[in-house]
Amino acid sequence: MQRIKTIAQLRDLLRPQRERQLGLVPTMGSLHEGHLSLIRQAAAECEQVVVSVFVNPLQFGPDEDLDRYPRNLERDCQLAEEAGADLVFAPGVEEMYPGEGKTTVRVAGLTDRLCGASRPGHFDGVATVVSKLFHIVEPDRAYFGQKDAQQAAVIQQMVRDLNLPVQIITCPTVREENGLALSSRNVYLTPEEKRQATTLYQTLREATREREAGRLCQAEEAVQFIRERLEQTAGLSIDYVEVLSYPGLEPLERLDDSPSIAAVAVYLGSTRLIDNVIWPKRREEDVPHPDEIQNPPSYRN
Repeated sequence: MQRIKTIAQLRDLLRPQRERQLGLVPTMGSLHEGHLSLIRQAAAECEQVVVSVFVNPLQFGPDEDLDRYPRNLERDCQLAEEAGADLVFAPGVEEMYPGEGKTTVRVAGLTDRLCGASRPGHFDGVATVVSKLFHIVEPDRAYFGQKDAQQAAVIQQMVRDLNLPVQIITCPTVREENGLALSSRNVYLTPEEKRQATTLYQTLREATREREAGRLCQAEEAVQFIRERLEQTAGLSIDYVEVLSYPGLEPLERLDDSPSIAAVAVYLGSTRLIDNVIWPKRREEDVPHPDEIQNPPSYRN
């Protein structure tokens, strides 16, 4: 596997390979099994795989964890190679943003809610750096995780709007055995906070079962259901709980009317965690008859 630090060198290496199917896995490093699952899928579907490792300053707010974000390039390169990467592109900030940049990519609408509302400017930074990576690498496919569902929707919209010749592949969230979604920021959690964090996915699963059983039919009901259960966890502070259409991220009333996302963001100590589940549109024949839901089953978290 080759390790590349400059754009010019990367382009020189990739140009003769353009007839080969090229996959890109954009990351900020601190690779975990979630990232590795993306690399493996890219390696299975593409003839050449580039993994970018770049902690993008544009997507961090002034009070966020840019300076302490975990970095270990040697480990990342080893893991990426073992997972099937052919190249790791690890540029410095000056290589990606030379001089005073005056251009920002902004996707309107989709970035106004969820993490976009909580972290103003975050998705401008994401869209800008991903757009740059697409132009630098020119991949046929790019791989993103469902844990960052809003990010995936934003990138999909950007690709459509700008007619970028890249297919966006969204892969399932990878979780620990207790259900906690893998994240580079999980290293910030204490053992007790990590135990408490399992409430996120447990609650989302419970809400999914309630919806499937026909006991949650309105988006507002689902939001209240999720919020009430999260509020029972000591030490957990809610940033947001929302149920929206997906991938449009528009408000909706009935959960059966369109595919939807139930998304949460919370703080445990100083660590911000996100999670979500995607609910498909319900067909009329899938909705339980009232007689079928008089005796609800008992559930275990």
